[in-house]
Amino acid sequence: MKSFMKGAVLLTIAGFIVKLLSAIYRVPFQNLVGDQGFYIYQQVYPFVAIFGIWTSYGFAVAISKLLADSDQSAHREILRIAFMYVAAISLTVFVLLFFGAELLAGWMGDGKLDSLLRVGAFAVLLMAPLAMLKGFFQSSNNMAPVAYAQVIEQGLRVSVILIGTWIVISQGFSLYVAGQMAMLGAVAGGLGAVVLLSLYFRRHFGFLNQHSTVRTWPVVKEMTAISLSVSMSSLILVLFQLVDSFTVFRLLEESGLARLTAMEQKGVYDRGQPLVQFGILIATSLTLAIVPLVARTSRNVSGRSADMYARLAFRVSFLFAFAAAVGLTFVMPYVNETLFKTREQSWTLIIFSWQIVWMSLLLIMTAMLHGLGKVRVPAVLLISGLVVKVICNLLLLPIWGIAGAAVAGNIGLALIVFGLLLYFKKVWPLQFAPVSYYSWLVGAGMAMSAVVLGWLLLADSFLFAGSSSRVSAALTTVTAVPLGAFVFMAIIGKSRIITEKEWYIIPLGRKLAKLQLAINSKKKGEKQ
Repeated sequence: MKSFMKGAVLLTIAGFIVKLLSAIYRVPFQNLVGDQGFYIYQQVYPFVAIFGIWTSYGFAVAISKLLADSDQSAHREILRIAFMYVAAISLTVFVLLFFGAELLAGWMGDGKLDSLLRVGAFAVLLMAPLAMLKGFFQSSNNMAPVAYAQVIEQGLRVSVILIGTWIVISQGFSLYVAGQMAMLGAVAGGLGAVVLLSLYFRRHFGFLNQHSTVRTWPVVKEMTAISLSVSMSSLILVLFQLVDSFTVFRLLEESGLARLTAMEQKGVYDRGQPLVQFGILIATSLTLAIVPLVARTSRNVSGRSADMYARLAFRVSFLFAFAAAVGLTFVMPYVNETLFKTREQSWTLIIFSWQIVWMSLLLIMTAMLHGLGKVRVPAVLLISGLVVKVICNLLLLPIWGIAGAAVAGNIGLALIVFGLLLYFKKVWPLQFAPVSYYSWLVGAGMAMSAVVLGWLLLADSFLFAGSSSRVSAALTTVTAVPLGAFVFMAIIGKSRIITEKEWYIIPLGRKLAKLQLAINSKKKGEKQ
């Protein structure tokens, strides 16, 4: 368990860094290319991201499970089958993206996107070695190479995107060329990760000399099933983005908007993506850190109960997601201007940001159900939510514009979450939290809202009224956010709806435990 926890913590830290970089880089990128350039990149990004998540994450987990469950003499043959299978899929997708670029770009309504699809197609070719190498190291619980590779991959990707885009824009090239440079970042990141993992792998290759016959079809079948079930919840947000790539711009243009205006509106809508990604960081970290404990403790006869970890993961995830969504509801105009230069469509982004709540709960519950071996019903629910997103986009976009797409996303995700809650009650009759938990949460949210709203009025009227618009928005944001967070956490601390011992279990929870102890000890001192 000690070795397992060490590996889990390392992957949690790496996963947090990767997700943080993924959320942050879009802000300077949007500032470099504007809303039209952001639209161009976001239209094509889901194509590469979907396959990348499925292979380098889903297949890596599948390969590690197959290796862990088999004799060492079969490892070489399993790795060979896995590599050939993923390589075949990679080559197929590469051909579809590279040679079908014009057709796909036409379906999205913008023929100039074909060049970005062709560049992004090359990133797909690196997925086979990435999946095989990650799976190999994970199977032996050697998480360090995997963690380092994840950080190197994302670091290189972000560096190439930002530096390359800056060079392209400063030299006067078109926004579509800037988009190609951004897609090249995925290629550079994948290549860096493959090189690093290959260097580590050379030291271990001698252990694979043993050889035994392994049947190909059972390996392929199990790999496919495991990879899809594991990666489905991580894919859902990107799949929603893919739906938007095919529907939002086209429907906006068909509703009467000028072509350039429709592009810019889609770019404004896509500002919501980094905000949601940042908002679900806590849920992602909890998924990586606590959910494996749920899987392990659910098989234990004695010791800590899996119920405790499941309740804790749900309550902490919902707490931070709710706080982020409520907070963004009030500070969104200021956040929007601070990060993206204008306050345009702040109302749409407020609606979009409530996806943080649904996505956080979705990630936690699907991961816990997977730990129990329950994958079929969650997969059906995820597909159902995707279908609802498509239908709602088609119905609501012509009426409400990009706000309709934001509403459609919430409806699709909410359907999945309520379906998961009902299914959870059936397979694991567990009360995640008492009624008092939700009462305290609503109370803390209302108190935070009142304080933040008062501060915003004060800031607008007196404190930062003399500053330029964006500077004023930035000053208001950096003061309102910590003030609101402090008020919210102070009330949560007094309520003790999450105990100090529970805070200690979660990543980076020690400081929150100490804050809670300080609040309650002060409260006791006042009573005395």
